[in-house]
Amino acid sequence: MNYQTSLLEDWIYQLYKQIGISSPGQLDFRVIADCLGIQLEFWEVSSRLYNRKLIIDSRLTPEEQWQDFAHEICHKLRHAGNHMVMPDMFLELQEFQANHFVLHFCVPTFMLRKLNFRKSRKETIYLISNTFGVTFELANKRLELYENKVNFQKFLSNIWLF
Repeated sequence: MNYQTSLLEDWIYQLYKQIGISSPGQLDFRVIADCLGIQLEFWEVSSRLYNRKLIIDSRLTPEEQWQDFAHEICHKLRHAGNHMVMPDMFLELQEFQANHFVLHFCVPTFMLRKLNFRKSRKETIYLISNTFGVTFELANKRLELYENKVNFQKFLSNIWLF
């Protein structure tokens, strides 16, 4: 089946290509921040953008820090506006988008598609978690998102055959 990527998947692929990242072993948020010219600091506060710096919560696990980095990088690269003064519904939209972005940024589709999925779902989730350095929960959500899209595209291709 010919997998149809979304605009977000294409955008992330192009970003990674532009900074020379092509495999999961290269997904290091410190390196990515450096390539993008973003200053990182680690504080004992919740992760956030602050005065052109990306603050990562130093109390989190490495997997959680990677995911927080992805969330904040979405705001930095794809969003505009001050969260302190924007309307609640617009803030909710940006948070929803950033949470969705995390799934694709931490586990890029072009890399996920190259994995040899295991026979059991649980083993595949562990494979994704270990390969991409994400929590088991995020790996589960990402696999579900990917499977849903593949199944939906199969469904659509069957409809068009009639």
